[in-house]
Amino acid sequence: MVLHKISDYDPDYRDTIQGNDIKGMSVYTQESDDKIGTVSDALVDEQGKFRYLIVDVGFWVFGKKVLLPIGRGKIDSKTDRVYVQMTKQQAEDLPEYKEGMALDFDYEERVRGAYRPAALEASAPLDAASAAPVAHSTPIYNRDTYDYTQDADLYDTSVHDDQTFKLYEERLVASTQRRKSGEVAIGKHVETETARVSVPIEKERVIVERVTPTDAGRVVSADVATFREGEVAHMAIYEEVPDIQKEAFVREEVRVSKVVDQETVQATETIRREELDIDSKGRPTVKKNDRM
Repeated sequence: MVLHKISDYDPDYRDTIQGNDIKGMSVYTQESDDKIGTVSDALVDEQGKFRYLIVDVGFWVFGKKVLLPIGRGKIDSKTDRVYVQMTKQQAEDLPEYKEGMALDFDYEERVRGAYRPAALEASAPLDAASAAPVAHSTPIYNRDTYDYTQDADLYDTSVHDDQTFKLYEERLVASTQRRKSGEVAIGKHVETETARVSVPIEKERVIVERVTPTDAGRVVSADVATFREGEVAHMAIYEEVPDIQKEAFVREEVRVSKVVDQETVQATETIRREELDIDSKGRPTVKKNDRM
């Protein structure tokens, strides 16, 4: 059976529990009220049910940690204490718990074996004639069929009075992470085209007309009638030619900005919750306060 430390099973368990954290509670003997150590951690199974408390019994055996089945302790959250039925000899005989060790069936059997004799002696009925405990046959436990219900006195907290412990539940905590989903690069390029424009121009030309004067045939004096050769008139002729120049102007303006669109996405995840398992025999009176 696989066991997990409570913080490995649920890293955020401190945010979900109600009441005091069991880790760090002082451990006292139930008979003499002597402090024997502290709870350093707790072990749960695959369903999140408490199975063991890891107890540092440094007040008895320096530097040693042992496993305490959850049913063998009485948790008092009001005083931050755990009361146990344990002797110093039991603490010395218990197999030591070390960080990172394999918690297999054989190791658990060594732990359970240290507690079972005391459990049988405490629960054995007395013979009316001899006032001695009735002998019990030693049960055989199989690694393939073993179930924690076979040791109810060790693991079932409902068989002990005044037990106070915490039930854990997972909840979904939604958050967002910002990641790059793409990018947009904006640039410019130049396109060319041939443009046409109409320009009105003026050209001068010379018109030479030969006409008959009104006094044609009239006799003139010799000093008026001068006969000569060569150029007798000169006139400059002008014309306009197109003068095309280019000028730049603002055609349009481009603005680049970002906007944030919001949407809601649905995410599903499996969460776990611990519930009470009450196994009663006979006709006991059980009062259960349901959580609202």
